[in-house]
Amino acid sequence: MSPDADIIVVGGGLAGAAAAIALARNDFKVIHLAPTAPPDRRTSALMMPSVNFMREACLIDDPAEFGHPLTAIRIIDATPRLIRAPETVFEAREAGLSAFGWNFSNAELLTRFQTAAPANGPDIRNIAVADYRRAGDLGEVTLADGSTLAAPLVVGADGKKSLLRTAAKIATREHHFAEAALVCDLELGRSIEGTSIEFHYPRGPFTLVPAGGSKANLVWIDEEPVLRRIQSEGPDALITAISQHSQHLFGAVSLSSPSFVFSLSTLTVETGGRDGLALVGESAHAFPPIGAQGLNLGLRDVADLIASVRAADRSRSDWGIEASQDYARRRAPDLARTGGMVDTLFRSLLAELLPSQIMRAGGLWALKLLPPLRRQAFALGMGVRD
Repeated sequence: MSPDADIIVVGGGLAGAAAAIALARNDFKVIHLAPTAPPDRRTSALMMPSVNFMREACLIDDPAEFGHPLTAIRIIDATPRLIRAPETVFEAREAGLSAFGWNFSNAELLTRFQTAAPANGPDIRNIAVADYRRAGDLGEVTLADGSTLAAPLVVGADGKKSLLRTAAKIATREHHFAEAALVCDLELGRSIEGTSIEFHYPRGPFTLVPAGGSKANLVWIDEEPVLRRIQSEGPDALITAISQHSQHLFGAVSLSSPSFVFSLSTLTVETGGRDGLALVGESAHAFPPIGAQGLNLGLRDVADLIASVRAADRSRSDWGIEASQDYARRRAPDLARTGGMVDTLFRSLLAELLPSQIMRAGGLWALKLLPPLRRQAFALGMGVRD
């Protein structure tokens, strides 16, 4: 069997598109299997290291053309708990930055990625994958029409229920929460400008993310039956609930998009890659939308994937296996650190025990009062790596 490409990327989402296009820009022959999917109406808050990577990889040009800067984060403890945290504001200028990052429409971001594709590829094919196996030094994917394609390295960007990950027998750990997230776009009577505002309630945060002008993106985490009930009662009931949860601080609120509710879970893998398969994006990790880590982590996957592929000895027939093993080693510390951070943060927000409340409130007081600790928190949250 002879290879059809250097690399086959499976999955048409943002992580898959970023991987396929960035690899093609590095002069690899890439086939991108990207079945058409419904438009992704979500947004992503990408921290500056992610934005810098996208620019360096020529995936986007100026983020100001279609993104909205995140210049501050305001945290308001809205719980009725005995021990409450202080209201805290973190400003990007404290870290010597004009912004912590930028908020982007996922659909627009995907369009920008696709526009950035070089003339030499990737070869994009609108077809699903039905099976995957390893055949010696090549990874072989079977397509929905029964045909096959092979390459030394296969990249799985096919989501939480990754067929490639399952076929490769890479074990996962998954935890499902009772909470869900409601997302929608809002028009506010008073602009939040560049400040992301998080109201911390007993069952999770209610977050308004700047979306330009008087617009904001809402990410509301609560018990799933509660969110679905409010959503089912219609737009007026939803607007009333949003106004109450935002403590009526932003004037008249109106919906500028439909609302969506999705269940929350975490997913971690035993390894990010092996035997010529590399997992990126939600194939390798999934978290609740806390701390803006999802796509940020996916783009760090892509950055490390490029480094591993560049470092591989392509004169060897098994270079894809070498690259996947190197990729797994590079990703392991970041996946463990970020997964632990997000899980701890999310569970701390839900904790009802008094010692947990004291620790959380004390932690925010420390961040509020100690600049060195605050700078360390900025670096961790932004995904800055040594």
